[in-house]
Amino acid sequence: MDRSSLLQLIQEQQLDPENTGFIGADTFTGLVHSHELPLDPAKLDMLVALAQSNEQGQVCYQELVDLIIVFLCYGARLNKWVLQTYHPEYMKSPLVYHPGHRARAWRFLTYMFMHVGLEQLGFNALLQLMIGVPLEMVHGLLRISLLYLAGVLAGSLTVSITDMRAPVVGGSGGVYALCSAHLANVVMNWAGMRCPYKLLRMVLALVCMSSEVGRAVWLRFSPPLPASGPQPSFMAHLAGAVVGVSMGLTILRSYEERLRDQCGWWVVLLAYGTFLLFAVFWNVFAYDLLGAHIPPPP
Repeated sequence: MDRSSLLQLIQEQQLDPENTGFIGADTFTGLVHSHELPLDPAKLDMLVALAQSNEQGQVCYQELVDLIIVFLCYGARLNKWVLQTYHPEYMKSPLVYHPGHRARAWRFLTYMFMHVGLEQLGFNALLQLMIGVPLEMVHGLLRISLLYLAGVLAGSLTVSITDMRAPVVGGSGGVYALCSAHLANVVMNWAGMRCPYKLLRMVLALVCMSSEVGRAVWLRFSPPLPASGPQPSFMAHLAGAVVGVSMGLTILRSYEERLRDQCGWWVVLLAYGTFLLFAVFWNVFAYDLLGAHIPPPP
């Protein structure tokens, strides 16, 4: 349905007999629902709030129709491309970590393939291209993959311990492990590095990282939409950063020295293994012992 069809429908049903350009918001909402436009109620309420209104609380339907047409042309297509967590189909994915599906162990890793919209996907892709690719070229695929997956796994396990009701999506745990390891390594070896753009790269990485963390915190504590559970947790970002500073510094310290020959590597590996063991016991026993009220799985 195009713009002219919607406006003609309003005129045919005499919803604005005096041609004021305004009708009641409830009347317009009923019109949209009766003609089954592909627009869920939450998004429609948002568009109604954006439209101009008069003193009687009525909305300018011409402006509202324009907003809806623009949204259906662009927003609905993007929503099909990168689903949001409040979309009913999103949390049904077998990849997303949900506390109600803790027994499906693969979800503690596969959540990294799902993202909360284009913003998170864009930030993570930018940081991986800016930090991850150069690290892989210097230190090799094996070491960087190990660091990345360690950050991803630590992220989901940390959320299951500290934010027990929240789901997790996105590869931020692994991305922040790479970034924090690289930044810490640069700071410790600042004088010996010959890269002319090291300061600029650090500033860009810090801006991107802080922006994504701020966005994740806002999403977690913003009011969830009706019939939706808690928003994804931001604790995976922090856990990834801790893994990067601890394990990453050991991995990136010397690409010429084998990891098994480094004493610090075994200390970090023991600490990480202890954390994994504690997290497994926590997920098996703590939820029932503490009586955690988790949202029902989709």
